[in-house]
Amino acid sequence: MKDEARLDKWLWAARIFKTRTIAAAACKKGQVSMKGAQLKPSRTIRVGDIIDVRKPPITYSFRVLQTIEKRVGAKLVPEVMENVTAPEQYELLEMAKISGFIGRAKGLGRPTKKDRRSLDEFTGDVPEFFGDFDFVFDDEEDYEDELCD
Repeated sequence: MKDEARLDKWLWAARIFKTRTIAAAACKKGQVSMKGAQLKPSRTIRVGDIIDVRKPPITYSFRVLQTIEKRVGAKLVPEVMENVTAPEQYELLEMAKISGFIGRAKGLGRPTKKDRRSLDEFTGDVPEFFGDFDFVFDDEEDYEDELCD
């Protein structure tokens, strides 16, 4: 096993990105950093380095346990890296899931059926008209009296 590995190869091999091309593109866009500094795809990493990967809306942090350049199976990923993402980041992710509209840019159309159901579930059961109440409003009594006269 080598002491070092290329960053883009490691990100792909550790299954953080689906392809090496996507991993390299993320590095070029500034979505991959270490200690606040953006990293290039050709950067070499070593065991113990902590890599930050920004996948909106959160930033994941991974500690390198092994420097590999060949893709491993999903069951072997815990031997290659350790997820050290802060709990606050997962709270941000949960809030984004609850709101449901974070992923869509403004003006890209109407909500999908799934978005609508999520919104309805979030807001709760709100009666569509006042006929659901067991009592009569004061204004309604006056209105009914006027109709009877």
